[in-house]
Amino acid sequence: MGKKALMVVSFGTSMPQARRAIEKIEERLHKAFPDHDFFRAFTSGMVARKIEREEGVHIPAPEELMERLAEQGYEEVRCQSLHVIFGQEYEKLLAQLRPYCGRFARLLIGRPLLWDTEDYLRLTRALLTEMPRLAADEAYVFMGHGTEHPANAAYALVENCFRYHRAERVYVGTVEGFPHLDYVLARLDAHGVTHVHLAPLMIVAGDHAHNDLAGEEEDSWKSRLESEGYTVETHLRGLGELDAVGEIFVGHCRAAESL
Repeated sequence: MGKKALMVVSFGTSMPQARRAIEKIEERLHKAFPDHDFFRAFTSGMVARKIEREEGVHIPAPEELMERLAEQGYEEVRCQSLHVIFGQEYEKLLAQLRPYCGRFARLLIGRPLLWDTEDYLRLTRALLTEMPRLAADEAYVFMGHGTEHPANAAYALVENCFRYHRAERVYVGTVEGFPHLDYVLARLDAHGVTHVHLAPLMIVAGDHAHNDLAGEEEDSWKSRLESEGYTVETHLRGLGELDAVGEIFVGHCRAAESL
């Protein structure tokens, strides 16, 4: 096999400090595939345009990068998605890649973070090791993105995996799907919680984490919880900063299948 490319694709973030979570996974993947040339792509055109406008850095969309790799004579392209679930953004990526199947000897795709049961168990185990020991009146709440796609059911499975690990006061809600914050509030009330830890269940602690989760606006999760009488502590760290998450992605990249 001739020239090989490792193409790592994420939604992206315009916050430089949050981008470190993506970079950490990229570095781990690059190290795992030293015989591949490394390339980055973002699926969010809005994010990429903002980065180019404010930082002077051009990050290509998947189609643009695929064209470039074909023109440069790459024979194998191994593409690793950094999406959390197999939802709309992952399906969008697959649709962007399919037209290029005939232009490379091998075009491989690695699955998103949460695919099979072991992925969910590994992630929740890793998150539990990072959490503080909770007092009887404390709970830990994760905010996922959420989607209208049927893959939104992944968030309920994450919470059930916490139950499997005997973590009874760890809850998962989403910004744009179910379970939503009202579900979380009902669980907190049922368990006599007074202090809540908030954290993003996203690869990066970007706009959603800083605004929808921890923002000072009255409709942020932090503000709504405080208005209900809870004391709130935020933990703005993206999943990509966890070593276990990088290991899951490396495993998926090694097991990448032909598109």
